[in-house]
Amino acid sequence: MTSKQRVVVIGGGMAGSRLVQQLTGDGGAAGHAVTVIGEERHPAYNRVLLAEVLAGRYTPDVIALPEPGPGVRLRAGVRAVRIDRAERRVVCDDGSLVPYDTLVLATGSNPVLPPMRGLFDDTGGAAPGAGLPENVHPFRTLDDCAALTAAGPGTRAVVVGGGLLGVSAARALAARGAATVLAHQGEHLMERQLDAGASALLRAHLTGLGVEVHTECRVRGVLTRPGPVTGRRSVHAVGLADGYTLGADLLVLACGVRPRTGLARAAGLTVERGVVVDDALRTDDRRVHAVGDCAQHRGTVYGLAGAAQEQADALARRLTAPDGGAAPYTGTRALTRLTLGGPGPLDLAAFGEAVPRADDDVVHLADATRGAYRKVVVRGDRLVGGILLGDLGTVGALARTWEGDEPLPSAPLLHLLTNDGGL
Repeated sequence: MTSKQRVVVIGGGMAGSRLVQQLTGDGGAAGHAVTVIGEERHPAYNRVLLAEVLAGRYTPDVIALPEPGPGVRLRAGVRAVRIDRAERRVVCDDGSLVPYDTLVLATGSNPVLPPMRGLFDDTGGAAPGAGLPENVHPFRTLDDCAALTAAGPGTRAVVVGGGLLGVSAARALAARGAATVLAHQGEHLMERQLDAGASALLRAHLTGLGVEVHTECRVRGVLTRPGPVTGRRSVHAVGLADGYTLGADLLVLACGVRPRTGLARAAGLTVERGVVVDDALRTDDRRVHAVGDCAQHRGTVYGLAGAAQEQADALARRLTAPDGGAAPYTGTRALTRLTLGGPGPLDLAAFGEAVPRADDDVVHLADATRGAYRKVVVRGDRLVGGILLGDLGTVGALARTWEGDEPLPSAPLLHLLTNDGGL
């Protein structure tokens, strides 16, 4: 009798969970013995919805992902510390050894902690054993979210970083009643996804929700004092580069994320920005794969849930297909979505190339009074990118056209952005 192939997944987040679900669904894992090594003690959850938990709209159980199927060995609260490729085993922080035939790195990413005075020592490195001051948190995990739920009316909260994560955290804290300031170093919010016009509408919407927004604003340092209960240093203000000081009972660091590649690098695998994989989502060791935020495919690290799910699905098909006969993974056409609540909810969608080339066609509609902004870029007969804000209940058709790389209809381009065009 042929023994089952031992598949070990390092990472119990969205990518790892999706892979295991695909492997174990419909008897797919009949030939596999699956082990998941996950640092977090919580069951797997949808990280995209953390802001909804922070805002109080969802409880943690609502964002939980399906539990692994029968026969999956889940090692929660255990950290992988080394990959022994010669012996094909993973060394864990509890001293255990987990052998594998196929290893999948789904280690995700870590929050970027900026070199702010008071957060780090004077040399710019993390102070040994110091940790972050009290009431200073990234916004990346369910534990981070739980720590931030202490915010409420009367809490002075400062969010550093005006990308997707910072915007989500700021509006969630404002929904809890906290006096929230969003400080962003760039010229406009969400500059990776939005142009200046769309960002201006987003800023106006956040202001309407009670968020005080500062752009071109650099936070230089964290001011701390001993906490009243624990005696540990606790944030009470942040200092800006222009010399101004903001009082803060709570500081949220939303300065981006960085792929977790330490295990792969230490194991001698090729690492650039992420763990380099081919169209089989395989590293330069044929027994080791990588998916999700830690993976770099054709030079791209996506850092998006949609791409992580597509990679997990593609790898599951490859691991379960006879003789590895599954279609190659060729990349993801990822779309960023965000819904901001309030009296007049604002939906946002951004995808593809929103900066046109000289010979591209651009269709652009803006209505500041209605909080609507729509811009799409067309190249030949293909939709190559767009930015949409406002009521996007019908964005699905436009997104499908782009994701499927389908030819556009012969109707005038303006129909792309009007209700008459069905979009």
